Amino acid sequence: MSTRVIASALLAVLLPFGSGAITMSGATTGGQQARAADATIGVRVIGKSVLGRKIRAYHLGQPGRQKVVLISTMHGDEPATHQILDSLRNGPPITGLDLWVVPIYNPDGLARHTRKNAHGVDLNRNYPYRWANLDGAYESGPRPASEPETRAMMRFLTDVRPSRILSFHQPLYGVDTDTKFPRFARRVARKLDLPAKVFHCGGVCHGTMTMWYNHRFRGGAVTAEYAAHPPRYRMRVRAPRQVLSIWGARRP
Repeated sequence: MSTRVIASALLAVLLPFGSGAITMSGATTGGQQARAADATIGVRVIGKSVLGRKIRAYHLGQPGRQKVVLISTMHGDEPATHQILDSLRNGPPITGLDLWVVPIYNPDGLARHTRKNAHGVDLNRNYPYRWANLDGAYESGPRPASEPETRAMMRFLTDVRPSRILSFHQPLYGVDTDTKFPRFARRVARKLDLPAKVFHCGGVCHGTMTMWYNHRFRGGAVTAEYAAHPPRYRMRVRAPRQVLSIWGARRP
């Protein structure tokens, strides 16, 4: 039996199965060998979408440092910002920060290029804090946390409990300073070269992920919005560097 076959068999025995499975950097993920420059030190499937697509969180950086989570593509028609998280994941190792990234939170919406998930629910109105029965563009679902994507993210954040979360969106172009830690939000705006703004959700905000996290946990969540069509260079090169600079993290 070849060394490669033996190693593959051993890996299959050692790695756990199920929604919480972890694969270490260098292991086969999704049928493709991880690249040597990949910053990923672990991968967790945090849940599945309505249509059964896996939602993955990638662990980067240095465990034991300040813990941060970055989330993008909560709305499937806001696809540009996941390039920031992909660039962080696929680049050189990161030091000075314990970082988790969820590049594609709403895979069904992304596949259909729609804001909502496959049930027609806006995931950013489905969280249980100040949930309201909304219809139309901001359909909030039949009840709080009715959607599998919402429950998956709630479990993940409850387990990881980051000190800070950045939730990336489009196209309002700014960082929301009407949040739990406004001084931190203003720092994010400066570092990302985005204007500091106040977002009111077109009225009163209901059932958003950042509101839920800010209410329930000691850490703070902030929304950062880019333009509708941000330049590719900004998303893939400038923004990843700027994100790391918020916490003084580095890569070679």
